[in-house]
Amino acid sequence: MTTHPPTPHIEFDGRPATEETLRIPALYGYGHFTALQVRDGRTRGLALHLARLDAANRELFALPLDGDRVRELIRHALDGAGRRDASVRVNGYLPPGATRTTLMVTVREPAVPPSGARSLMSAPYARTAPHIKRPGEFGQTYYGMLAGRAGFDEALLTAPGGVVTEGAVTNIGFWDGTSVVWPGAPALTGITMTLLEQELARAGRPSVRRPVTLEGPDGVGRYRSAFVCNSQGIAPVRRIDDVGFTVDEELMKGLGAVYAGAPEDVV
Repeated sequence: MTTHPPTPHIEFDGRPATEETLRIPALYGYGHFTALQVRDGRTRGLALHLARLDAANRELFALPLDGDRVRELIRHALDGAGRRDASVRVNGYLPPGATRTTLMVTVREPAVPPSGARSLMSAPYARTAPHIKRPGEFGQTYYGMLAGRAGFDEALLTAPGGVVTEGAVTNIGFWDGTSVVWPGAPALTGITMTLLEQELARAGRPSVRRPVTLEGPDGVGRYRSAFVCNSQGIAPVRRIDDVGFTVDEELMKGLGAVYAGAPEDVV
């Protein structure tokens, strides 16, 4: 028997979704979002999520977005869904004629952290304005689907010249035996990535950013290990195309420990 995930709880500006409000994301998809995991009413990097939403709102709509309003709407949606543990997404839209950003808050069951090492298929796709997290990105979905059909777990997006940027739904980091190396190319700076950078630096193990390519002297093959991360967790990478990586258990344990050390914020 086929089972389906529970229907998400969706609110628009603190009110249950209706046929009319659901037309907003269906017809006016231009917008931005952030995604977070909430456990017992808390999440890591809340200030970073609020800053991301405000910055994107100012850039896309020339309007500020009040963090207290966002927090209130998240709490209201969690209460409406009857959840203390959840996957939460906050989308911002500005429908034609509107003078205030419409906020859609979606609450689902908590995400299950990735299990096992991941395989990535490189794909020639670089997002426009990659610093903005936004819905409906065709290229990410398209190449992610092709990767799945080819037996991979995710697509690894690359700019012209085979320059590594980011995973389709993750950031990627490499381990050179001394430091975590993030690709020094335009990409979305994820919240989990930012928290790892901050906590590694506090632990006296600062990470670095430098060019990473598929081939050549800066190629992925020079690195011993790699990992991907997003709001759902951190997972090792076992291969990119036909390049294999060592799953470094000590590295993964260390990354997990520094991430767990990031303070949790009450929503």
